[in-house]
Amino acid sequence: MEFNFINQEEESLPVSPTGQYFTSSVISVSVIGVLETEVPIEVDDSQVEALLKDVFLPINPRFSSIMVTDKRGVKQWKKVEVEIKDHMYKPIFPEGKSVEFYDDCFNQYLSKLAMDQLPQSRPLWEIHIIKYPTTNSAGNVVFRLHHALGDGFSLMGALLSCLQRAENPQLPLTFPALMNQNMNTDDDHKGIFKNVTGICNTLSDFGWSLLKSSAIEDGKSPIRSGDDGVEFRPITITTMTFTLDQIKKMKEILQVTVNVRRYKGPEATAKYIHSTLKNTSMTVSNVIGPVERMALANHPIKGLYFMVVGVPQNLTITMVSYMGQLRIAVGTENGLIDPLKYKSCVENAFDIMFKAATAATPPPKNI
Repeated sequence: MEFNFINQEEESLPVSPTGQYFTSSVISVSVIGVLETEVPIEVDDSQVEALLKDVFLPINPRFSSIMVTDKRGVKQWKKVEVEIKDHMYKPIFPEGKSVEFYDDCFNQYLSKLAMDQLPQSRPLWEIHIIKYPTTNSAGNVVFRLHHALGDGFSLMGALLSCLQRAENPQLPLTFPALMNQNMNTDDDHKGIFKNVTGICNTLSDFGWSLLKSSAIEDGKSPIRSGDDGVEFRPITITTMTFTLDQIKKMKEILQVTVNVRRYKGPEATAKYIHSTLKNTSMTVSNVIGPVERMALANHPIKGLYFMVVGVPQNLTITMVSYMGQLRIAVGTENGLIDPLKYKSCVENAFDIMFKAATAATPPPKNI
């Protein structure tokens, strides 16, 4: 197949280690992002094309590139002319049906989307516009992006860059602060202790993940079959919503650390990641979303969520915050995990934890 390259020598960019991990012969991972609109979607193809061309493509040069291998066997990004229409999809469902019918159609569409591979012959992204109403929204805009284009934060950031603040498009979107702005010097010793604890946790987690990748695996359970090739099986994506105020109340009695790990060698690392994922029961990914209501092409966004697909696990969980809400999406293998029962269990567990947290005596404040 021939590609229309643009300035081949000048526009060649190396593929990042992460990009190589997730496009190896061992594993291929994509991210599906869903934007739920408050109003029916009323845009024509020319408006969508203009938005993608003028706003989406300039965000990241990889959105206009394909992955190729040079003579030395090194993967490179080659810039090409993008045929926007090749990346746009508008599925057609039967007209005049119930919301429940369209719920089922939408869920089946997402399930199929999660299984399909993105064509390597064009830039690794797609947009799907579903104009039919569902229980959660008047319409849905679905982005599918290969994980080789960037990590979860950069991909979600790219999507959010296409949106504006609904009430005032001239103002930028804002995000919750990650750190307490009221920290003082009295917290220095606590900070040192937390850093040491974080390092210990990182070393412990890294050693445990090494064992997970080679010698130890979780046993079979209602959420883990232990079978090979589960990444190629159909899944069902369900969501649930909790308020961040409830989370903050429970956080007062919980201590959590987030650890970042780095690995070497794309193909070896891909095998390492694949075996680690395969030997564990589930993964959890989270992204911080904006505080204000967003809009896409003058369509207010009611909610959003994302799902990581192509991982060798029976259960995948993702979380994103938006307008004071935490949206949790759960990807479950069809026939193994009952999505409605799992959702009910999570909601019941959350309710139990919240009641326990609010009933507990708050920890004393430092003077």
